[in-house]
Formats: sequence, structure tokens, C-alpha cells
Amino acid sequence: MNPKFLKNMADKVIVKAELRESRGKNDSRRLRQAGKVPVSVYGGGGEAVAAVVELKDLAAILRSDSGQNTIFSLDMTGEGTGDVIFHDRQIDPLRGRLVHADLRRLAKGEKIEVTVPIHIVGEAAGLVEEGAVLNQQTREIKVLCEPSKIPEFIEADVTNLQVGESIHISDLKFGEGLEVHELPETVVASVVIVKEEELEPQLEEGTEPEIVGEEGEGEEEDSAGKDDKG
Repeated sequence: MNPKFLKNMADKVIVKAELRESRGKNDSRRLRQAGKVPVSVYGGGGEAVAAVVELKDLAAILRSDSGQNTIFSLDMTGEGTGDVIFHDRQIDPLRGRLVHADLRRLAKGEKIEVTVPIHIVGEAAGLVEEGAVLNQQTREIKVLCEPSKIPEFIEADVTNLQVGESIHISDLKFGEGLEVHELPETVVASVVIVKEEELEPQLEEGTEPEIVGEEGEGEEEDSAGKDDKG
């Protein structure tokens, strides 16, 4: 195990970071060649800080079940240790590699807005009809909550959905302490009849590129993402 990527007794991930002294595209390129990623750390009542983290550490977090909503401890040289969460990240469009990340400090009692995936459960009753298909129009939802209450996903049960019916944001069940930041009437999924000629294969919406670290670098380099923030 990488000594800079550890877990304590409470199973919280601890990532080592160093203050970033120099800036610019040349420096960012040098860091990436060394297997590191520039990050910006802010919020929580403190000043914004530029730092450097091992790519494999952040890539491992993004590949975990909780992904970008993972709360982890950042142990920064000269700054101490504090809990952070991903606020934004940029991916190389050709290599599918993380090139920059914004990390937000978490203050005690503070609520944050996060994006949580919606998982469809059950098989819609209307699918027994010929030509019936289930369309999932909304694949994620924004909620405001305390970091400790961030759900891994929100379930949408479509079991009783008939042809021509839809399930909306207002029909979903949310845990205590979650404030939904979406319109209640937003359609999550619906069952419709589609003519045979309209049934064409489509890419699943909402998919994201594989985050490549040193372990998987070179294996998946076709993902799309954002440009380098530098």
C-alpha cells in the first residue's frame, strides 16, 4: 500500500499533500510526469491554498463507491489535517486522467450541496406491453446536507409504473436531513411505447470517464473530460 494513502481506525482515508510553490503550465506538466496532481484547497473559513497530491491517491478515491462525494482527510505539510471533499475536477480529454482538482474544506455543522446518482430499482409493470421501454430522464440529483449524511445514491422504484406513466422527483424517498435542490415535478423515469424503427442503441447518459492513476494508466485512454486548469 502506498504510505501516503492510508486509513485510520475509523476507516477514513488520509491523503498526504504538499504546498505548491510554483505555478504555470510547465510546472503542471512536470508534476503530472512525476505522477502528481495540482489541487486547490479552499473553504471552511480558511484561505485558499495551492497544493500537490499523488495522482494514485485521488484516483483511488474517485474509483471508490462514494466517488466524488467521498469525505477524506487531507494532511498538508505546514497546514495540518482537515476533512475535505471534491468540489470540481478536470480530466484530460484524451487520456482520461485527472489533471486538476478543487477540494473544499468541511467546517463542523456546515451543509454542502452535492450531486447524488439516482438508481432505478424494480421492473416496470408496463414493460410487458409490446414496444414498451423504460426511459430514465434524470440520472442524478442535487441535495443539500451535512457531509456525514451524504447518500451513496437515491433509489427510484419503478415497479408499479405503467405505459404512459412517470415517476417524479416528488415521488422519491429521501433520508432525514436532506434538502432537495430540484423541481418536484422533474421527471425521473417513464414508460413509453416506441416504434421498432426508433429503437436504436444509445450511449448511456451521465457516464463519466474512468479516472486513470498509475495502476490503470494506459488501459483506458479514450474518455472525455475537461481541459487542464494548470
